[in-house]
Parts: sequence; C-alpha cells; structure tokens
Amino acid sequence: MVGSPMVNLYPLANYTFGTKEPKMEKDTSVSDRLARMKVNYMKEGMRTSVEAILLVQEHRHPHLLLLQIGNTFCKLPGGRLKPGENEIEGLKRKLCSKLAVNSPSFSPNWQVGECVAVWWRPNFETVMYPYCPPHITKPKECKKLFIVHLSEREYFAVPRNLKLLAVPLFELYDNVQRYGPVISTIPQQLSRFQFNLICS
Repeated sequence: MVGSPMVNLYPLANYTFGTKEPKMEKDTSVSDRLARMKVNYMKEGMRTSVEAILLVQEHRHPHLLLLQIGNTFCKLPGGRLKPGENEIEGLKRKLCSKLAVNSPSFSPNWQVGECVAVWWRPNFETVMYPYCPPHITKPKECKKLFIVHLSEREYFAVPRNLKLLAVPLFELYDNVQRYGPVISTIPQQLSRFQFNLICS
C-alpha cells in the first residue's frame, strides 16, 4: 500500500501574529475584479494564480488559515503570478507580501509542498470548476492550491485591514454558502494526507 503524504500540524498557540501596514485590495467589488481580469487577459492572456493551504491544529483538529476581508469574505493567501514566473517562487513572493514582516533581513522559509487542487475559470464570471470544461478552448484563469508546510514557530505579519482566521476543517466542509466552492472542498482534497498532530 502506498503511504499517504504526511503533514506536521503544530498548535495555533505556537504562532505569533502581528500587524503591518494595510494592503489595499485592487477591487472594491466582484464586478470590478472581473472587469480588471478582462483587461489583463487582453494584455497577458490567461491569468495564472497560486494559493497556499496553511494548516495548524487546535483541540487536536486541523485548522486552515484564511485571510478575512471585512466581516464576510475569506480567501486563501496567494495571488496572481507574473507572466513566466515559477509557481513555487511566485507563491513564496505572494506569501511574503501577504504575511511576512517587510524587512530584507527577515525572510521566512516557506516550504511549498504538493499541489492539492487545480481550478479553472472558463469565462469572466465567478464560477470556477475543478476541471476545464471540454468546450472551453481559452479559459480565463487557472488557479493552483499548494500545501505549505509550516515550521514549528512562525511570525505572521497581517495587514491591518485583514484578519487571519484559523477555521476548523469541519466548518469548511461542504459550506459553499459561506466559503465558496474552492475553499469548501479543501477538506476532501486533504483527505489523502496523513496529519501528524504535534503537541508542543
């Protein structure tokens, strides 16, 4: 039998959370975001984005770290790659921009692991699928989700206009209304992993 990939999960209390200057969102609404995506598509072609699955444990249950904007909208840390940028390096750059201290002397050692899921946006709409529909020859976005293995201790610097939440997998599971189709399916995608819950 082939062994499942192992992920070490450290207690949420091991991590320190600070703040840094706000990171303003480029768009004020979903329609603005889709309009900007359309403009970028005309210039650069399909949008390629990468997002991080950062896991911790609390009460011996895996929790996913999500960035919350305002009181409702949650997203995974990550974002759009530059044209021709390597996925792993691009994800590390995005994680530093979203969650690291702005200091050249402090560079977190992000351990980017397995690609857990790939999602496709066929059109300039909010709908995404975990496959590219066969009639779509020019998808507008490809989004990849990667496990990022956290060290035993980390310092996260969160922009002041965002919150970093630790959400239990049981709350995410099948909760499309609250978290959308991508985040709510992460518990299924993680079911092939073995979690090593480290209490320290």
